[in-house]
Amino acid sequence: MQLVRQEEDKTQQGHRYAAGPRGRFGVAVAALLVAALGTACGSGGSGAPDKAEKAKAGKGAEAGAAGALSAAEKAKAAQQARIAAAKKWRLAKTPLAAPAAPKVKPELTTRDGFEVEDQEEYPPVFTTIDTEDKVVFLTVDDGAEKDPEFLRMMQELKIPYTAFLSDYIVKDNYPYFKEMQAAGVTLNNHTLNHRYMPGLSYEKQREEICGQQDTIQKQFGKRPTLFRPPYGNYNQDTLRAAKSCGIKAVPLWNAEAFPNRTEYREWDRDLHPGDIILTHFRGKEDWKGTMPDMIRHVMKTVTDKGYAVARLEDYL
Repeated sequence: MQLVRQEEDKTQQGHRYAAGPRGRFGVAVAALLVAALGTACGSGGSGAPDKAEKAKAGKGAEAGAAGALSAAEKAKAAQQARIAAAKKWRLAKTPLAAPAAPKVKPELTTRDGFEVEDQEEYPPVFTTIDTEDKVVFLTVDDGAEKDPEFLRMMQELKIPYTAFLSDYIVKDNYPYFKEMQAAGVTLNNHTLNHRYMPGLSYEKQREEICGQQDTIQKQFGKRPTLFRPPYGNYNQDTLRAAKSCGIKAVPLWNAEAFPNRTEYREWDRDLHPGDIILTHFRGKEDWKGTMPDMIRHVMKTVTDKGYAVARLEDYL
């Protein structure tokens, strides 16, 4: 398993006129007055109401055109900023813009072959989101390398990503990840100490997962709902412990990115709509390159294949 929601129809109530001749006379007079007014408005009247309505309609059309123009201008400005940032950070191509988040979220189901016994009782485990949007999702694990250039690059390029943190290598620099969170990145659970989970008892696995839940809530103010087991390894106890700690889903991955290559899980060695990409907080000590180098490679691969990077949480 190593590595995926009337206005209520109001009945028009007619006014009840007093019964009798006088009441009927009043109704008739009122009706004649209404007819006379209607005739005056329809022929040779001042035409003021028509002009007012036309003026109002004209203003509405102008406002709509202005709004559309404003939206177009915003889109153009965003694209120009994206082009400039891509040049600054030496990307081979300008990243494609992701579509709007889906109004109806895809159903999350466990990938075939990734089930444990009684899987329906536990958080789903998946490597790909079920979507026809040509998007992929970037996730970054552990927290070992804390490269400030990576933070600047991702903020300026506006590339969304999701982090899965292990406390033992994050705790020496919580402010780095607070800056990341302030930029809109969701910080999720990757255990306290990055242990091989199937080798631990249920109680120890729960300590690793719940302990990291508590730590992230204390340090960053929000309890995670996503959990990724170290190395992608888990068993029934892992998912049972994760559920007891408040975890709702277990995203694994379908491709893994490095500064100089991408490794794929599928036989066709390719990306697919909704694929989750894994990479790590690593630097030159572990890679032949930096985190910005890794992003350049990821974005070239993704863009060449016609994909945009979308925000994982928008699809969950």
